[in-house]
Amino acid sequence: MPLHRHLSKGREFARTAGDHATDMFAPLAVIGRGLRHHAGWAKDRWQATPEERRGPTLFLSAAMLIGIYLLPHGLLFALVALMASAAWAGRAPKAAPAPPAPDVADVKLGALYSALTPYLCGPEDANPLYHFEGSYKNAFGSWEFDGEGRLSRLELSYPAYFTDTEPAARARIEQVVQGKAGRAREYRFDWDEESNRLRITALAPLPTDVVAQRFVAAPGEIVLGFTDEDGTARTIPVTQGGAVTQQPPVIWRTGPRSSEPHLLALGVTGYGTSSLIRSIALQALPYADLVVIDGAGTGEHACLVNRPGVHTVETSLHGALAALTWAAQETERRLTALNAARHTGASLPEDVTRPLWLLLDHPTELGELAHAEGRPDPQDLLELPLRHGRAARVTVVIADDVEARDRITPTVRATTRARVLLGPARSEEAHAALGAPLDIVPAAHAPVGRGYARIGNGTPVRLQVPTTVDPLDDDALAQLRDAVIALLPHRDSRTEAAPAAPHRPDRPPVVRADAPPSHPVDFGKAEPMIRSRPIS
Repeated sequence: MPLHRHLSKGREFARTAGDHATDMFAPLAVIGRGLRHHAGWAKDRWQATPEERRGPTLFLSAAMLIGIYLLPHGLLFALVALMASAAWAGRAPKAAPAPPAPDVADVKLGALYSALTPYLCGPEDANPLYHFEGSYKNAFGSWEFDGEGRLSRLELSYPAYFTDTEPAARARIEQVVQGKAGRAREYRFDWDEESNRLRITALAPLPTDVVAQRFVAAPGEIVLGFTDEDGTARTIPVTQGGAVTQQPPVIWRTGPRSSEPHLLALGVTGYGTSSLIRSIALQALPYADLVVIDGAGTGEHACLVNRPGVHTVETSLHGALAALTWAAQETERRLTALNAARHTGASLPEDVTRPLWLLLDHPTELGELAHAEGRPDPQDLLELPLRHGRAARVTVVIADDVEARDRITPTVRATTRARVLLGPARSEEAHAALGAPLDIVPAAHAPVGRGYARIGNGTPVRLQVPTTVDPLDDDALAQLRDAVIALLPHRDSRTEAAPAAPHRPDRPPVVRADAPPSHPVDFGKAEPMIRSRPIS
């Protein structure tokens, strides 16, 4: 017989013998395990017994053992009882089946149903849709959860007597739903008043890594930021994270044919209203002139000082009043020149057709200072540019804190039909800032530059402003500062190396009288007199 067959038979014999030995000695193993359990229990009880009680305990134990010994067959009965208890204590306990995992829908939707019941339950309703012993399946039509188990979509019904036309009643329901579904996300609430149904959708976060850059837009079009795919029918290529992607923008069209020529941006402190002003300034500089008023006086717009196309950057009350007085006179001059050119049929001069932008950051702070000094409010000087700015090619952009809305003059609020709200504001603040109720509940913690925009009579849409930091801020990342510097019209010696000066000859050139002209003179009209200014 070969050796490997001997070895295989030996392994089978050893395995069989081990299985039989295990079966034979299994009761002894159980009893031994039970005796160890009893010994451990006795040791623990002895250690837990106080020292003054250990003597009486030993005496009683000895008396009990002597009594068992004196009984007929006492030792045998005691041994049998000990073995039986050891076998019971040493048995292998059967593993309890793992409880089934609770259904996410039953847990979260049940909690949401219970939270909505006090607000949607009528005491006189004979067949209530929401009651304290009811099931969420009677009121919730459909729902979806994402991969992380969070509620992403829900459609529910509510009773007909619920006051769904009142903003306060809606706000209570929206607050409850956001609290149970998670306050870290934004939710859109679509109230169907005709069928008494509410559709709730969790919105995906907007991209926050889009930095300042030259956007693909026509002259007069300003990219305020980016929104959801269903918020606009247009996409533009942007550089995002080192790659070129397509993002849906929020476009604000300005100029003489715009129905919303002026913009009012309100925001919570620290959520990027100054960054929005810088972003607009960088987009308007290639084809327009700027006048910047920094009412806060923090130097957020010092990077625009001495730039081509920037008339002035004022931070003081005296400078702001002087600049706005000039802007009002310039608006009047442009109107006069435009009317004269139309009456005579002449071409419009370039100094009239070139747009002029007035950018005011926190002007209400200058208004309080002017009121304390008995001087006119800078907002009063904006009445002529605001009312006639569209015809005169003058655009006004005002950014301020949302808490300062009551200090903004009625003229400014009535003529700025393009609105932006940045930061998580309350529903009543959002309604007052945008001029329309907001069907989106903001997240509890929003990134800088996140907000909402409403152009004219359109529907408010979500907005994420491009990251446009102050290039003079040393705390900002170098790549973000370089992106802003690359968009400025020319290099500035404060942040970049000064450009090389052009060569100047030592003496003026001598031109002979009999020399022919270097370029022939053409009196024809080969080119139009009015030419569009390309975007650089």
